[in-house]
Amino acid sequence: MKKWITNSDALSTSELRKDALSIAEAAYNAIDTDAVIRSRLVLTGSELTVGGKTYDLNTFSKIKILGFGKASCKAVQTLESLLKERISQGVAIDMHAGVCDIVDVEKGTHPRPSPENVAATEKIVNMAKEKSDNELYIVAVSGGGSSLLCWPIGESEQGARLYDDFRRVGGTIEEINTVRKHISGVKGGGLAGMLYPATVIGLVFCDVPGDHFEEVASGPTYYDASTVADAQTVLDRYGLSGYTLNETPKDKKLFERVNNVPVISNTVPLDAMAAEAHRLGYKPVNVGKSLYEHPAELLKRMYNELGENTAVIAGGEPSFAIDRPGKGGRCQYVAVQALKNIKEGELLLAFASDGRDNSDAAGAIADSQTLTKAKAKNLSIDDAIESLNTYDFLEATGDMLYTGATDANVSDLFLLMKK
Repeated sequence: MKKWITNSDALSTSELRKDALSIAEAAYNAIDTDAVIRSRLVLTGSELTVGGKTYDLNTFSKIKILGFGKASCKAVQTLESLLKERISQGVAIDMHAGVCDIVDVEKGTHPRPSPENVAATEKIVNMAKEKSDNELYIVAVSGGGSSLLCWPIGESEQGARLYDDFRRVGGTIEEINTVRKHISGVKGGGLAGMLYPATVIGLVFCDVPGDHFEEVASGPTYYDASTVADAQTVLDRYGLSGYTLNETPKDKKLFERVNNVPVISNTVPLDAMAAEAHRLGYKPVNVGKSLYEHPAELLKRMYNELGENTAVIAGGEPSFAIDRPGKGGRCQYVAVQALKNIKEGELLLAFASDGRDNSDAAGAIADSQTLTKAKAKNLSIDDAIESLNTYDFLEATGDMLYTGATDANVSDLFLLMKK
């Protein structure tokens, strides 16, 4: 098993912490992009079996690879190693540059789209213009793609403004994605429409809690049932204006040759966490995989199930309005919030599956040791929460968890334990 947490030795100052870190390692190993792809795709001679269908690769004049999102670079590297000389060309857009033998890997910005993302996406659009009905496109779709896949140029400015507006009002991922689909030419099935009549295999890595694969990267290869009116309703709900909306492709013929394959979601790491907790002697309790509530409500839900030798697990993206400057992400906020009620013998671990909790840290531990160190340094829990400056608080106590970029993304994960 690969070791992901780079500072586990420094964090392992109690048996409870060691157990928590072991459970987190199990989660990270369960979502390893390379291993996941190799478990889903079977190549026998010229036949590729994926998502319940078998394709004879010899029947296609060209095989092309596309990718966008936080798992795209690693995904296309694995696809290249599997399909080797069969790939003719490809483009991937990730948060960091990578090297492939055939596929061009472009670096884009996240979480806000930019003209750089538009320029990278235009390479995909231009490739789509050259498609034919006997070509195969394998498209790796992963979280972060809503920002990285961006076209035309008008979407860049609107998408960046929309992201900031939703941080301020605290809307849901489904709501922001509904609007994103209607300010874009490639989201909401737009890419599938461009690629028709080529054959398309969409490999979808779900970061939207609740296994909403069609919402990943705002659904560029899925038929979209929402309308301009639906997007306008979302904007009106939060008093937002100044957006130019367009309709998504509604001709279902454009999707007849698309096979969207659910590759992985946060169900997989939550199951791995439960199995590791059970191995370590804890009773695992899963309180949900699609939790969007405020961190205080999330913690209340978890505490309701906490007992002796229990490991309560959860997945989601806690929601709260970000209306002031501060450093830190959702997981760090949840960890500091937990310190208001944490007791001796209890521990809360919150961590981002992509290894980036809006910072270089993946998440944080909160327990009685954290409280002791905070008190010694005269750190205020309430001030950290009020200012949204949870990063500095946890960095000062030395309770941040680091992994580096994991090249995966399936939502945030949470663990509450009692020995």
